[in-house]
Amino acid sequence: MSSGFYIIMAAQFFSSLADNALLVAAIALLMQADAPSWLTPYLKFFFVVSYVLLAPYVGAFADRLPKGHVMFIANTIKIFGCVLMLWGADPLLAYAVVGLGAAAYSPAKYGILTEYLPHRKLVVANGWIEGLTVASIILGTVFGGVLIHSRVSGVLLHFDFPMIDTPIDTPAEAAIAVIVIVYAVAALFNLHVPRTGVALKTLPSHPFDTLKDFARCVRHLWRDPLGQISLATTTLFWGAGATLQFIVIEWARAALGFDLSKAAILQGVTAFGIAIGAVLASLWVALDRSIRVIPLGIAMGLTVLSMIFVHQIWAAIVIMVLIGAMAGFFVVPMNALLQHRGHHLVGAGRSIAVQNFNENTSILVMIALYSLLLGVGYSIYTVILVYGLFVSATMGMVLLWYQRNHRVHREEVDRLLAFARAEDPHPER
Repeated sequence: MSSGFYIIMAAQFFSSLADNALLVAAIALLMQADAPSWLTPYLKFFFVVSYVLLAPYVGAFADRLPKGHVMFIANTIKIFGCVLMLWGADPLLAYAVVGLGAAAYSPAKYGILTEYLPHRKLVVANGWIEGLTVASIILGTVFGGVLIHSRVSGVLLHFDFPMIDTPIDTPAEAAIAVIVIVYAVAALFNLHVPRTGVALKTLPSHPFDTLKDFARCVRHLWRDPLGQISLATTTLFWGAGATLQFIVIEWARAALGFDLSKAAILQGVTAFGIAIGAVLASLWVALDRSIRVIPLGIAMGLTVLSMIFVHQIWAAIVIMVLIGAMAGFFVVPMNALLQHRGHHLVGAGRSIAVQNFNENTSILVMIALYSLLLGVGYSIYTVILVYGLFVSATMGMVLLWYQRNHRVHREEVDRLLAFARAEDPHPER
């Protein structure tokens, strides 16, 4: 890999590090305001609203400008959202502004890979970026938990600037101030992301034209025999993954007696497992064999059910690493296959925007259902039972869907798999 690839990786690492630390700090901000527990998941809800509402436009925007410029603008928006939190804006609304930046960032982050690298390196590159993303999740969640810890926040709050009166008076606000610095570091790397030389696409002259273009891209991906399967699996996976973040926090509190700081570290343990799975997938799973990992999604849902019976820290760590490893091994090949099909069907930026639209619609629905279950009084153990069975059942349905596609459209599916194999440098994996 060239030096430009590692600059892209560094930019992604620091931006994702800040994203994950900020979620912990924002939760602490709500807890500081004595918000009810069912309101906490709505942080994620407000964060991803922009992904859904702006999906028709951010993909076209990412293809209109150099990807490094798009990522710089996006990180600047994230910094603005953090500043709003510090100045007393409603945490949900301020976090929605950060989500706006994240929505703009995502198509550029993934789209640049398909522009900068040959398709035969996509699985390896996805292993890198997912592995680093997960490393940033591990460190970000732990970092956020450390920042809000009483000892660390006490040190941060003792810092003072002569002649300047800052609005930083609580552990959560001190954490957010540090996170702003991390976003700034990511923005500096964005300025050095290399140009890919790919021709920039013009924006449609009217917003409605953009909407029609996006609808066309959605249809293309959902009608493709492989695109629809990879899109369905990643859509379900990210909805389930976002919900699991909040389930782990509540479960750690109920089963292990953890506070938010310790629960955030347990989330990091899960992310460590994802990193292991992501690396193994990049080494072992060829692009044309990505479909074979779908049964892992079924197994992951069933493994989640074991959380109901865990009350020891060591057992919790083992389960979290195992769930994470299965998730990482599952999502990297499916992401690579989706990007491969999307790039050839609709273009890199638009493909990622369609992916974000579907995945984040899933997050909105699943987060709302999770919050509803908590709001009406169901215990976290009942929620875990419903969640695990739902994940296993839906992944099983997707597997049956692929088997039907291969049976009914065997010639076309085999042709598309052969095309994927031809672009993979290590088809023998």
